[in-house]
Amino acid sequence: MHRKRILWIAGLLCLLLATLFLIVRGHYGKGSPEQPRAAAVVAVTRGNLASSLSVAGQFQPYQQVDLHAKVSGYIRWIKVDIGDRVRQGEVLALLEVPELQNQVEGAQAEVRHSQSDITRAQSEVVSAESTYSAVHAEYTRLEEASKERPGLIAEQELDDARAKDQESAAQVGVAKASLDAMQQQLGVSHATRSRLETMSGYEQIVAPFTGVVTKRYADTGTLIQAGQDNNTNTLPVVQVAESDLLRLRMPVPESDVPYIQVGGDVQVTVSATGHTFAGKIIRFSRALDTNTRTMLTEVDVPNRDLSLNPGMYAETTIQLQQKNDALILPAQAVVQNGDQSYVLVVNATNHVEKRTVTLGIQTSNRVEITSGLQTGDNVIAAGQTGYQPGEVVSPHAAFIPTAAQEVSE
Repeated sequence: MHRKRILWIAGLLCLLLATLFLIVRGHYGKGSPEQPRAAAVVAVTRGNLASSLSVAGQFQPYQQVDLHAKVSGYIRWIKVDIGDRVRQGEVLALLEVPELQNQVEGAQAEVRHSQSDITRAQSEVVSAESTYSAVHAEYTRLEEASKERPGLIAEQELDDARAKDQESAAQVGVAKASLDAMQQQLGVSHATRSRLETMSGYEQIVAPFTGVVTKRYADTGTLIQAGQDNNTNTLPVVQVAESDLLRLRMPVPESDVPYIQVGGDVQVTVSATGHTFAGKIIRFSRALDTNTRTMLTEVDVPNRDLSLNPGMYAETTIQLQQKNDALILPAQAVVQNGDQSYVLVVNATNHVEKRTVTLGIQTSNRVEITSGLQTGDNVIAAGQTGYQPGEVVSPHAAFIPTAAQEVSE
């Protein structure tokens, strides 16, 4: 009986093993259907998109000039130094030019001499006119008497009277001509005196505008040569810069030049001071630098407290393009192959479709789609080379960090 029990248990175990073998064999023999691959997709949406350009800019004085002396001389005194604020019209230094003062005094004496000559010439004109009046009256009487009573006045006497009359008239003309010459000489003397007095005024070095002294080239006693033209290598006295209004100069690359316009928005950040402020494009050169292929663009920055210094750098963000209600995709969802761009769309049946698209505004993280897609289309967000058109996929929403978005609402 014990032996039967053992045989029964062994048969039961064989039956269980056979059943298990059949189950396992059936499972692997039939095979399982292949599951579709997962695909991270993003939906085409509408929104406001703006492109911008980040470029380093440098602050420059609104205007800056080296002040030269118009006349040669020694510095008698100079009252300003670097960093001093000066007002327009303020005297910054005074030259000592003794010979120029002597020339002014000589010109004044020449004017007085010319005035005396004119007075004498005027007297000579009066005298000549008086003489001519008397001589002419005598000649007229003799001529009338000769006409009334022919033969009463000898012809020789009449001829002598006529000659004296003509000579007297000529003397009047000479006196007037001499007076005119004296008057012209007086004009020349006045002009010479005026020029020298003007040159004497150049002894003062005057600030042409309100600003800050940025350089001082001379000290008391320094000999300064007159700066007559730009080619003359002369030593300036001081350099003055208008720093309460600065020019922020930015080089804009050639590809972005078409989007630059007066009044365009610029965001400025000055790392050295922590300043952040908004500005407007005031002017641009309308010409490219042939070496750097960039165009100089400027923003005027008020700086009344002089917290910003010329030469400082600033990070600027220039608004280039903006479009509202645009079709938008993350930039990583678009594949660019040479001049063509395409995306992989997952259609309603979860099949992959390859579509050529046309791009509009592009930022570092997002692009505008101008043709090829519609709102709500699902596009594979990454790893596009791993998918083939016509393939069935299992789509799920891709995670796109919001910090990477650049939308101007």
